Formats: sequence, C-alpha cells, structure tokens
Amino acid sequence: MNGYQTEQVFAQESDNDLSQVVIPLLKGVIYRDENPPQWNDLLNLQSRVRDYVAVLGLELILDEAEGYAFLRSRPDDDEEQGARLPRLVARRRLSFPVSLLLALLRKKLAESDAGGGETRLILSRDEVVDLTRVFLPAGSNETRLIDQVDTHLNKIAELGFVRRLRGQEKMFEVRRIIKAFVDAQWLAEFDRRLAEYQQEVTGQQELTGENEGSDE
Repeated sequence: MNGYQTEQVFAQESDNDLSQVVIPLLKGVIYRDENPPQWNDLLNLQSRVRDYVAVLGLELILDEAEGYAFLRSRPDDDEEQGARLPRLVARRRLSFPVSLLLALLRKKLAESDAGGGETRLILSRDEVVDLTRVFLPAGSNETRLIDQVDTHLNKIAELGFVRRLRGQEKMFEVRRIIKAFVDAQWLAEFDRRLAEYQQEVTGQQELTGENEGSDE
C-alpha cells in the first residue's frame, strides 16, 4: 500500500469516527455515564465536531464536569443577514405546568448541590407531587393531581431532563443537563410569572369564598 492509499484509509477511518459521534448528537444528548467510549471519542474529536456542526448552523455544548453534550442552534445574531439556515434543532414551547415542574426540579438540584450531598438527585413520584402541591389551589383533587404529575413527568422524561430508575417506575433521577437549560435568568423570569400565577389563584380562592358566603 502506497502513501496515498494509506492517507485515504486514514481519512476514511477518521470520517467514520466523526460520524459515530455526530450522528448520536444530532439525535439527542450524549452522556458520559451511559457510553464512556463514545464520550471519550467526542472529547478527542470535539474540535472537528464543532467545525462540522457549525456548517449546519449548530454549536456543540459540552460540559466535561457534568458529563453531557448536546447540539443547539446558534443564536440568530451569528447568522449572516439574508442567509439564514433552516433550524435543525426545534424549539419547544412548554406548558406552564411543565415549566413549573422543571423550575422546581432545577431548584431542588441546586439545593442538593449546596448541601454537598450525593451528586445524583433521586426523587420519588410522591416527593414530586409534594413539590407541586403548594402551588395549586387548596382542595385540589389528589387523584387528579397525581395523574397530572405523572403526565408532566412523562413529558420531562421525553425531553431528557429526568429518567426513571430501572425496575423502579416511581423513582426518578433528575439529569444534570437540566442546569444547561434552566439557568438563573430563566428561573428569575419564571419566578415573576409564578408570583403572578399565585396572585391569580389567591384571587380566585377569595372570590370563591365570597360567593359561598353570600349563599348562606
């Protein structure tokens, strides 16, 4: 085999290695603990990955400390005017209950980190229900509340922010990637919306109480 053929083989193997990393990233998140060999390949090839996905209008978000990596669309400001690319990573508009639960889980993770305990945050379904109960109107139907929490947890699991423990369907691990999406600015904005929501709920409860009193 001559030098030119050797270069061709090397280039082909290198491209294959790159594909083995980029394709999973285009499908979702790569976690260090789920696939250590793939994670190591990503670390070794991250410069090439960044260059490759940049052509697609994407950027690589890689957190070595937390052990996750994903792709997101570059901010519109970085795109040349009149030459905007189709968005490959869709933006998802979340319902208020799902946003509420995400914020509560993010705060719970921050509290866990501040306490210096386990790096993994494991919560039961009942603990998640307790987190949300305080933000709901008094007298909310318990069975309906649990069903709603299950629905919202399924959505959040689908988005990759929590995962069920194997063999324990009612136990959830809060994935640390939630920190990359629910940052301090997001929480501050959500806290403002939450305060408005609580005022609205309180007003509805007071109005209900007045109506009940007038019927006596």
